[in-house]
Amino acid sequence: MSEQRSSRRFPLPLERVASGSARRGEVQRPQRPLQDAAHDARVRLAPSGVGLDSAQVRERMVQRLQAQGLRHEAVLRALRAVPRHEFIDTALAAQAYEDTSLPIGHEQTISKPSVVGHMLAVLLAGSAARARGGLGKVLEIGTGCGYQCALLAQLGDSVISIERIRALFDKARTQLAPLRLDRVRLVFGDGLRGHAPNAPYHSIIAAAVGDEPAPAWLEQLAIGGRLIAPVRRGGAQVLAVVDRDTAGYRRVDLDEVHFVPLKSGVD
Repeated sequence: MSEQRSSRRFPLPLERVASGSARRGEVQRPQRPLQDAAHDARVRLAPSGVGLDSAQVRERMVQRLQAQGLRHEAVLRALRAVPRHEFIDTALAAQAYEDTSLPIGHEQTISKPSVVGHMLAVLLAGSAARARGGLGKVLEIGTGCGYQCALLAQLGDSVISIERIRALFDKARTQLAPLRLDRVRLVFGDGLRGHAPNAPYHSIIAAAVGDEPAPAWLEQLAIGGRLIAPVRRGGAQVLAVVDRDTAGYRRVDLDEVHFVPLKSGVD
């Protein structure tokens, strides 16, 4: 992918966007080693004969991503740890560790591992993440099937993940439950509003494309924090990276990507 960059400053947001009173669900169970919980889930869900419960399968995916240029060790460890096949339909399980996006229903997709890994590595390069040695307090816009949320839980202190489609919210809650990630909280609501009660966030990541980063996300980003989100630019989509400091916001546009549209409200 060719890389296109531009920089510009955002003014401080002028309006406070309320978080609303959306219903919320939580994944709050005692923490267990992810490998043990993942093994339980693999026994329960993995199609027989496919061999997707093997750590070697994920290792081959990680090696391919490394060959493509992904070098961040913490991201690679997370990709090794989280069983991607647990988060997609069994009919597509044979493609789980290919570098491809896959449908998860409701016109949504699980992103390519290379795109997810790249976005996480960019977040970890932010000043707050470098200072903390991790993503800190994370806000995820668009839980989807829950796979990226499980990765974020390996890299941050806590994760608030918002999903606007009730059926996907319920599905993600079910699929994350066997991993017993007590640092994850799922919220059913409008992601465009962010989640003000737990703001500010050191890291914000969006999984759907809009015209610009939502004002609520910018407002809820901590000083020193970093936001990454796909945005439209002309007829294309690019990853926008926004850093906040005491002077305001600085934005850099990176690689071209392809994401589903960002929508408001709940379904």
